Amino acid sequence: DTFGDLTERRVLDAGCGKGRFARVLKERHPMARIVVLDISEAMLRYVPAAIERCSASLTSLPFASGSFDAAYATESLEHAVAIDLAVGELCRVVKPGGRIVIIDKNAEHWGKLKTPEWERWFNRKELETLLGRHCRQVSSRFISYWKDVEPDGMFLAWVAEK
Repeated sequence: DTFGDLTERRVLDAGCGKGRFARVLKERHPMARIVVLDISEAMLRYVPAAIERCSASLTSLPFASGSFDAAYATESLEHAVAIDLAVGELCRVVKPGGRIVIIDKNAEHWGKLKTPEWERWFNRKELETLLGRHCRQVSSRFISYWKDVEPDGMFLAWVAEK
């Protein structure tokens, strides 16, 4: 598990949509304190009441610096207006020693899916560099969206330790 033991730990799901990943994380770590954030209040209505909700932008997180033990953004950074600001904000709200995970599409596969022109995909080095401005350790790897399917290079996971 990328985050380790999350008992009594505060975790931010940045750009949660309907909260599907937060739901899974809460099931696996019932003692974790998960906060979901999305700019769309309509999407937040789908998130279970047991999970704290917040409507805000990825580029201006309404949380104190170092207020989370971990943060993740799953296919949400691609929608941010200013990627560097969004990455900086994710890193800002995580405590030193905490982890930041970004899962998004690989720019090398642009065109394989029907995608709005404004959506942004990333190459490995781009997000490694942005995370590296704020974190002491950064890595990336190809992942699969399905447990029983080998990664095909479409999705990447960037993991950083602040």
